[in-house]
Amino acid sequence: MSERADLLIHARWIVPVEPADLVLEQHSIAIKDGRILALLPQQQARQRYLATKEVELPDHVLIPGLVNLHTHAAMNLLRGYADDLPLMRWLQEAIWPAEDKHISPGFVRDGTLLAAAEMLKGGVTTCNDMYFYPDAAAEAFDTIGLRAVIGMTITEFPTPYASDADDYLRKGLAARDRWRNHPRLSFSLAPHAPYTVADTTLERVRSIAGELQAPIHIHVQETAGEVSDSLVAHGLRPLARLEKLGVLGPETTAVHSVHLDDSDIDRLARLHCNVAHCPTSNLKLASGIAPVARLVEAGVNVGLGTDGAASNNRLDLFQEMRLAALLAKASSQDAAAVPAHQALRMATLNGARALGLEDRVGSLLPGKQADLCAVVLNDLNTRPCYDPVSHLVYVAGREQVSHVWIDGEARVNQGSALLQISDIELLRLSAVWQTKLVS
Repeated sequence: MSERADLLIHARWIVPVEPADLVLEQHSIAIKDGRILALLPQQQARQRYLATKEVELPDHVLIPGLVNLHTHAAMNLLRGYADDLPLMRWLQEAIWPAEDKHISPGFVRDGTLLAAAEMLKGGVTTCNDMYFYPDAAAEAFDTIGLRAVIGMTITEFPTPYASDADDYLRKGLAARDRWRNHPRLSFSLAPHAPYTVADTTLERVRSIAGELQAPIHIHVQETAGEVSDSLVAHGLRPLARLEKLGVLGPETTAVHSVHLDDSDIDRLARLHCNVAHCPTSNLKLASGIAPVARLVEAGVNVGLGTDGAASNNRLDLFQEMRLAALLAKASSQDAAAVPAHQALRMATLNGARALGLEDRVGSLLPGKQADLCAVVLNDLNTRPCYDPVSHLVYVAGREQVSHVWIDGEARVNQGSALLQISDIELLRLSAVWQTKLVS
């Protein structure tokens, strides 16, 4: 007697990510109630399962949905607003003044809608966000159907959102309480950076994160100036200061982590921290090239992030995979550094692990949520194909994403998003905010 399934997907290749370095040819994946039932050869799948729906992917590689380990989704409204500036000038002269004037729940909701739709169409099914007005961000992510970890942003400085660190925490925790039972949304503690958050606040972050068993999401050592300023102000490198305050641990994702010495890498490895590597943003802001090969060699869990569209200017994990692999090779002078399978793992399972979601997403194992991305390799730009994983990293782009599922529900079909909001409405929102920002 056949077993029941909601969905059977038959693919030319399936890359489950776990076990590592495995490519399954002419296999199928069976899905029921939003979860993966099994991966098995196509003939066996057709005999074993009676599915409500079947999808044929004859020229496709099926992978886990991508995990964007660091972004500021609402900043899609600032894409291209201030380019070709170093980080601190970019922040102080352009971004912070624009935010002081314009950020509001509407700004965050609309910008996050745009970002979530862009990520989804590019194969991203989970993101780790950090911005203001987390309620508005949660509303947008829920509308699009993306899985998200929403940062409760904390800084000492007033913004239209909050007046001081206590106010940021109070409002963030209230938002978390309102959304705490949502099946796809969860929350992290997101102190902006060591240079914008005081010791006493960081200690509170550590305590609250422990009580809530929530991740910590923080920018760390993005620029050389950040390190030198910390040595002057505190007598410690930023990561050493964070360790002293008890902020570093397996729940912590250190974003950027570009300027690291041996003691920093040892500290991240010893304390089982995670790193969100954002190669495009680091290049565009001339922050530098993170020592990813050395981090990986030390055993640090490295995932990939896009940063926000204001500093990238794309939310494109395929671009980040390719750059991460190429920069690691060039900076280490080792062509074997960050091979294709490892780059894909960074964009999937490593990101999920950093967020504490590795038991749910990031790989295609029975029992996990059916968050999937299909990439079609059937045109002149992608043929011949000797190794589909190599193609995912070095050849394909987000324009080859044909299908996306979250919890087994189709969100992108044949390249077209299946959303509660139309592209026409999203374009209208973008135009409205562009008019406001330039007026």
